[in-house]
Amino acid sequence: MWRTTGKRSRECSGAARPDTPYRYLENIAIADVAFEAWGATPEETFVSAGDATMNVMVDALETIAPLEVRRIALSSGALDLLLFELLQELIYYKDAEQLLLRLHSLRIEDMGGSYRLLAEARGEKIDRDRHPLNVDVKAVTLHRFAVERTATGWRASVILDI
Repeated sequence: MWRTTGKRSRECSGAARPDTPYRYLENIAIADVAFEAWGATPEETFVSAGDATMNVMVDALETIAPLEVRRIALSSGALDLLLFELLQELIYYKDAEQLLLRLHSLRIEDMGGSYRLLAEARGEKIDRDRHPLNVDVKAVTLHRFAVERTATGWRASVILDI
């Protein structure tokens, strides 16, 4: 049922652009897809990771029209687990409602020992004639999962189960 473009997910269009704030990693996960996403802030990094996850499934992110809105509210005691839950949420909407969503706005609040995330995601139902689908992402794994501050901002390392 998941019709694909025939491209390997690591070769999707977003990964080939030099201005994309994520890159797919070879030789990290043989049967899965690994990527790094980055940004100047945790919020930018989370949005980049959301796009990287969606770009594994859809070759051309610009084909996703912002027709439907979902508000996402999450909390966690750790910043990396907050990203984990956010990416799982995007996968949940794809599976439960057939929605392809991109993060439109996102705010993270440090609650002094825990974090709260409020996001708005926009997108539309999967249209196999308009959306060039790559592979179906089943879940985010905790293997090598990380969110860390770097000298230039923030970076997330993610492996997706496909």
